[in-house]
Amino acid sequence: MSGGLVQCELCPKGCVIGPGQSGDCRIRVNLDGRLCAVTYGFPVSVHVDPMEKKPLFHFLPDTGILSLATAGCNLHCKNCQNWEISQRNPEEVEATPLPPEDIPPLARRTNCLSVAYTYTDPAAYYEYALDSCRLCREAGLRNVLVTAGYINPEPLRELCRYVDAANIDLKAMSDSFYRTVCDGTLQPVLDALVLAKSLGVEVEVTNLVIPTLNDRDADLVPLARWVKEHLGAETPLHFSRFFPQYQMRHLPPTPEDTLLRARDLARAEGLKHVYVGNVETRDGETTFCPDCGAELIRRDRYVILSNRLRDGRCPDCGREVYGVWK
Repeated sequence: MSGGLVQCELCPKGCVIGPGQSGDCRIRVNLDGRLCAVTYGFPVSVHVDPMEKKPLFHFLPDTGILSLATAGCNLHCKNCQNWEISQRNPEEVEATPLPPEDIPPLARRTNCLSVAYTYTDPAAYYEYALDSCRLCREAGLRNVLVTAGYINPEPLRELCRYVDAANIDLKAMSDSFYRTVCDGTLQPVLDALVLAKSLGVEVEVTNLVIPTLNDRDADLVPLARWVKEHLGAETPLHFSRFFPQYQMRHLPPTPEDTLLRARDLARAEGLKHVYVGNVETRDGETTFCPDCGAELIRRDRYVILSNRLRDGRCPDCGREVYGVWK
């Protein structure tokens, strides 16, 4: 582009970035007419988490997963729980050197079978996530995305060549919600969900239920219906409890009854695996057989209390259950 401007083609925002300036994600900087991802190899958070924390309930249950993130995000959700790292400039957050080639050995040392690109959004630190995914796949590790899915199709297609599972936020079936709450738009997220599933990624969906904003039946039913029609009835859907955070401290936590109602509505729409999270409820995180209704996996937050699956099947009726179990 003229005048030293560079256009980023990674996400739907398509930022046009002037010399020495960064895009909306704060990560890509125009240096001498080239975009430079300044957080590459410098995560601000590295932890070993239980798989169930992602949350992924149908992917390698009861295993640890090395989880990392850099600063920055291409969305600006007013309710962000990790805003201290996602909404800060890279130079404002302490980071630790961890190049992609050091990630597989670290995962092995911490007894992790998988690596998650999470906390902020791997769509923002794309180049770091992509190179790390490639090396982890070569090392025999699994790769997981925890993402809002706000990314263009071609970059996502390339990344998904090396991705095994993803939990993708579907924040609301409302473009106005995305524009006012997240500084984004809805359709690219829907497209990302469909594309990831079509490429063989084990996809699970999370919807954070926020009081007064996306908690009506008119919000919840279309979301569940869309998941069934476009991703399949066995795609896990997690309804998660909202807590006051960042710029939404004026709203109360989501009532338990609202989450249970959301689950009932989604089940009535035909979804087979619907969970409630961030709240303790009886059977809220239990996996049941879609055919005979037998209890298969019982969870208490991030702990597996029992797992009756046998080679990915119900031990009572033999029904195969959607997921990656070994």
